[in-house]
Amino acid sequence: MRPLVIIYWLRLVLGIIAAGISTLLALMSDELSYTTFVNGITAALAIYLISYYILKAKFGTKVEKQSKIMTQGIGVYFFTWLVFWILIYTILKGPLPVVT
Repeated sequence: MRPLVIIYWLRLVLGIIAAGISTLLALMSDELSYTTFVNGITAALAIYLISYYILKAKFGTKVEKQSKIMTQGIGVYFFTWLVFWILIYTILKGPLPVVT
């Protein structure tokens, strides 16, 4: 498999892992608030940046442009993170009450 394809699929899997960590952070707080959302985004960004440095060390010489390591899979990472964060949180906590 080509290095960019491996990076793409790793970012998809890391998006699911980041969603799990974001869910744990959200469940540790008592209520769903702005800070819960910021903590989730911070966790997702931290995991993405850590993965960048690890993947750069591993595939730095195998990829033509170094910037492709940073941008490859960024869309699928954050979309997967958001979808799975909502899905996991809803399964574990239940839907939010509707205020009328």
